[in-house]
Amino acid sequence: MKEQEIAQVQAESVKRVHETIDELWNEAQLFLKTLGSFKSTLGNEQEIQSFILKHLEEMNLETTSIEPDPEKLSSYKNYGRPEWPYDGRPAVVGEWKTDQPKTGKSLILQGHIDVVSAEPKHLWEHDPYSPVTVDDRMYGRGVLDMKGGVASMIYAVKALQQAGIQLGADLQIQTVIEEECTGNGALALLDAGFTADGALIPEPTAQRAIKGQVGVLWVRITVQGAGAHVERAEKAHNAINKAAYLIQSLDEYREYINARPKHHDFADHPHPLNVNTGVIQGGDWASNVPSECTFEARVGFYPDQNPADIQAEVKEWIMTAAEKDDWMRETPPDVSFYGFSAPGSSTSTDNDLFHRLAASHTFTTNQELESIAFTATTDIRAFEEFGIPVTCYGPSGANMHGPNEYVDLASLKTTTKTIAAFILQWCNEKES
Repeated sequence: MKEQEIAQVQAESVKRVHETIDELWNEAQLFLKTLGSFKSTLGNEQEIQSFILKHLEEMNLETTSIEPDPEKLSSYKNYGRPEWPYDGRPAVVGEWKTDQPKTGKSLILQGHIDVVSAEPKHLWEHDPYSPVTVDDRMYGRGVLDMKGGVASMIYAVKALQQAGIQLGADLQIQTVIEEECTGNGALALLDAGFTADGALIPEPTAQRAIKGQVGVLWVRITVQGAGAHVERAEKAHNAINKAAYLIQSLDEYREYINARPKHHDFADHPHPLNVNTGVIQGGDWASNVPSECTFEARVGFYPDQNPADIQAEVKEWIMTAAEKDDWMRETPPDVSFYGFSAPGSSTSTDNDLFHRLAASHTFTTNQELESIAFTATTDIRAFEEFGIPVTCYGPSGANMHGPNEYVDLASLKTTTKTIAAFILQWCNEKES
């Protein structure tokens, strides 16, 4: 069946649901604004998850909360090693189950509610946790990455319900934690049996579908110095200066890996692999020569590379650089890994999930669906480990992970309509 023909199967129902989305749009924006008001950084996810759980219950979905168990999850290749507990930090699922023989395929709509820090807040034009709308853009930390997508998928389902649609297969709404650091929230639900025939994640892709993504790992490097009063600085060894030397070596590593042959998904990307030093801690007094400095970095790599191999390569690169320094040769840095140890992903777009999403996108926008290779990681990889066809498709905006993050509300409404159409294409409408 051609994509254009697929899109016409339930055209009248889709149009009715799209009209319902228009009617619900003010409510959907208020819902997103509320989601954006929760400061759901690492360790602070319980309050927003309780809010979402109550909302799913009001939609008459069967709800479950699960806290990740590192011992149970540690055998998965997509597991990330945490350095924090999971008490009171659940992943949430709401199930809309059909009571009739299955006529379509089951579906998971999944999104993460964890956000990165909004610091430094003084660089924001508005309070990052009091979202505001200006010129059809909603500003706030996480409204693009990815609370906008979470609101979109929930209101796509809500519109289906209010339009009187009954699905021909089961549907789940999942909201998870730690997409930004381990991916263990997604794994926890999948490990608990919350699987399906397909999955869609409305990450902010500017209404394109992800066909591939890089792998990501986190590395922590601690450098020892020889502290002293600044009066004797010429006889000491400044740990911050030594760390800066190693940070420079990681910049050189970044250029080295981007000069190597590219994975085919990234053949047209000028600089697909990023290495970023994101954290540095050292010293506590301007007149002291610091004795220790620790920095943390994120390293990208291609889908056909093993995270363990990249960890070994990164460690060897750092130690080789340290060997060139007289002090660090005798006092080598400590190199360790935590959080992300995420393999990359590459998939064919010639499958039923992509075809039906493309049909839904075309029906909604009158444009062909574009597929992209993504230079970051998403929870796609967890679903693939469970053999579940999956992609990301979501709204547009700008400044995610930076000051003045915003989501384009027009694109968010279009995304909501595409998701609703896709649900009908994938799950089918229950036969009357």
